[in-house]
Amino acid sequence: MDEVLAQEQPQQDDRGSWYVIQTLTSNENKVRDSILRQIRLGDEIPVYEAFVPTEKVSEYRHDRKVDITRKVYPGYVFVRMDLYNEFGEVDEKVWYFIRGIQGVLGFPGGGNRPAALSPMEVADLKRMINPVEVTREKCIYEVGDNVHIKEGPFEGLEGQVQEVDQERGRLTVSVHVFGNWTPVELGFWQVEPLS
Repeated sequence: MDEVLAQEQPQQDDRGSWYVIQTLTSNENKVRDSILRQIRLGDEIPVYEAFVPTEKVSEYRHDRKVDITRKVYPGYVFVRMDLYNEFGEVDEKVWYFIRGIQGVLGFPGGGNRPAALSPMEVADLKRMINPVEVTREKCIYEVGDNVHIKEGPFEGLEGQVQEVDQERGRLTVSVHVFGNWTPVELGFWQVEPLS
């Protein structure tokens, strides 16, 4: 498996173009691994790289922080290859290799002339290949939800969610303190739903 992950790192060459392949859900890694295995065999098929974008997300379950890895685009694999030959025709070897992998549904939009990703889409994809480590916490709260504060200086109090800041993993909760409603900023982990 480490061998496969090592292959997932971007190559130094710029051969080919990036295409999107649609797969059966939950078959993305199997399809990617099949492509990478073929690349390692060194066959003459001009397929160079395969990638399944993922992100790390932190969730709080039963008062515990759990880190999970989630696919950014479920049901899709990104492949760098030469799908068309020098005459602008589909390379039959590449076409049948990709279409013949178990779990591949085809190219999005169907048809016999899939389009490569645009330069802007490729730039976004390259950021996912070399991600800056960002961990997002999944928020289960919405504005108007009543919560119980379980940690911090307001522990034991109840309040209502006024604002959700997904990027920072923070909530603004209105708490009744000394006879006044006061907005308090708390982390997702500091509160729990009021049952």
